[in-house]
Amino acid sequence: MSAVHYDSYSDARTHLKDLLDAADEGRVAAVRRDSGRTAVVDVGRLRRYLASVCPSRAQVVPEADGWSVLVPGLPVTADGNSFDEAVKDMADALREYAEDWQERLRLAPNHQDNWGLVQLIELSDNEELRAWIAGVPR
Repeated sequence: MSAVHYDSYSDARTHLKDLLDAADEGRVAAVRRDSGRTAVVDVGRLRRYLASVCPSRAQVVPEADGWSVLVPGLPVTADGNSFDEAVKDMADALREYAEDWQERLRLAPNHQDNWGLVQLIELSDNEELRAWIAGVPR
């Protein structure tokens, strides 16, 4: 089977099963809408790809009373009494950042390029996000 391209939203809706099947199989699946095009991609594949091209830059450092986590270039930090607690706190902070990005930060010049990171955060479950922060391959 080959790629699927639909030239209108109506055409894609009529062939929704084919569009989703192509995405599930990793084939190119695209829909044209007015002057734009949208790709339909399997979430698992996209998440794995984003994790591979957007490695965690989180820095987890021991402190006197626990651990701190920061991500250079992002306005988020986290702390915890243990390594795992600090990573969990950072996952929560990143989810808040992703929410803020979707609401308003995506329009700010110094945050616009974080699209891939926000997609990765939103497409990850808690375990996947914590593993990514800790630099554990998944």
